[in-house]
Amino acid sequence: MLQLRWTKNLVEAGVDEAGRGALAGPVVAAAVILPDNFYHPLLNDSKQMCKADRLTLKNYIEENALHFAVAEVSAAEIDRINILQASLKAMHLALDKLTCRPELILVDGNRFVPYQFTPHQCIVKGDSKMTSIAAASVLAKTYRDEFMEKLAISHPEYGWEKNAAYPTIYHRNAILKYGTTTYHRKTFRLLKGEVSFA
Repeated sequence: MLQLRWTKNLVEAGVDEAGRGALAGPVVAAAVILPDNFYHPLLNDSKQMCKADRLTLKNYIEENALHFAVAEVSAAEIDRINILQASLKAMHLALDKLTCRPELILVDGNRFVPYQFTPHQCIVKGDSKMTSIAAASVLAKTYRDEFMEKLAISHPEYGWEKNAAYPTIYHRNAILKYGTTTYHRKTFRLLKGEVSFA
């Protein structure tokens, strides 16, 4: 059962990111402020949901959230500042885009850089505990998946429409065969691990 609020009276924004472990493409973050009566029976950590449910929830969240925003940091920027800093930057950029300033930021995980003068609370596995973080995880995941599906049209050999550029055997075999693109994260070990030649 997800918890709707961390506090009683503060305006809370849930924040989460998607794409930290991918070999290509941006890291995407979302920030979401929900009303006190928000509920959907399918809502959970986006990684535990099927694609159809995530898309259903994406529409529901966008229609029913008080405020939401999505931001990304490119692969080139990830290579320049590292994936942790890029993830934190994406979260800050998403918060920048909110039209309402939260009074408390709820962050999935155990790392965050203070945002302006707004208090924050890091929550390990927060996307399976707090409703606003779970909603942010859904938006971040669906927006990033859609981004990678569009890139897959011009780079069909990597299977990004299916693997979202994560390190599957198929993706690593494609890198081995075709090389990298401008969307690949050059500072990542793109061919780490076992590679199948079948």
